[in-house]
Amino acid sequence: MSHSNDRILTRDVDAKVVPSGEAALLPAGTQVNVTHRLGGNFTVVCDVGMFRIAGKDHDALGEPAPDVAALAQGETTPYGSFGAAEHPGHVGPPDADAIWAELRNVYDPEIPVDVVNLGLIYKLEIVPLGNDRWRAQIAMSLTAPGCGMGPVIAEDVRNRALAVPGVHEAQVDIVWEPPWTQDMISEEGKMELGLI
Repeated sequence: MSHSNDRILTRDVDAKVVPSGEAALLPAGTQVNVTHRLGGNFTVVCDVGMFRIAGKDHDALGEPAPDVAALAQGETTPYGSFGAAEHPGHVGPPDADAIWAELRNVYDPEIPVDVVNLGLIYKLEIVPLGNDRWRAQIAMSLTAPGCGMGPVIAEDVRNRALAVPGVHEAQVDIVWEPPWTQDMISEEGKMELGLI
């Protein structure tokens, strides 16, 4: 393990196994190596595998709080809380560009490129619900059909959309048509991955 990224957990931490997405408990005293600090979350490896640790548990890693607008369901964003149905003072439909910007903060824990630049977001539609209420309807895919992290990533996408003023509901559907290929990665993403 690299010295600068070695950490010993100071308390028990709930984590997700990568790539299965299963819940796991990493006990205090576990030595981990932080491989990614992306989207407000941490990807770590240890002698029993790879895990995603939520940004809200940064203290257990001895890490500073992630410099991201929001860390997890129920935590504060510039617009309120994830899942908040209301954004005081906002009138009219949400800004689609603001939603896209939020989605650029969502990462697959195994890949250091956001889901937008990976080409995983196939469609974003703002649907009127009536009474100045709006739903962000998002269709996304995954890099592999068997990715157990899919529900975790989709929930991150949903929460990020809900952080935008004017979004009262967010629905994320995982779709498989067209099948995702590396050709869908943006030029920026390909540069990040060293593919060009």
